[in-house]
Amino acid sequence: MSTRGAMAAEIGALLDGTGLLQVRVSAGAGRDAVAACGDRLAVRVTAPAEGGRANAAVIRLIARALGCPKSALELVRGAAARDKVFRVRDQPPAGRRT
Repeated sequence: MSTRGAMAAEIGALLDGTGLLQVRVSAGAGRDAVAACGDRLAVRVTAPAEGGRANAAVIRLIARALGCPKSALELVRGAAARDKVFRVRDQPPAGRRT
């Protein structure tokens, strides 16, 4: 399994039954990183926590790790907090459009 596939599987295991994902964010970090940490996802981004830049970077990183479009992620709670909740929406299989 590829590294991206392994990370997608780890993130998938953290989703609750309704597609919600608990995320702990560290903005202004030295480098971008995504890791499973207990029952939540730990995301470090270099973007500062101002003007929504860190939230945009978090969405980009999670989408890349999952191998899905950014539009598949919705910030449900915690826009201005370190602890955030995202909803991962189901996407049609690759190659099929609905």
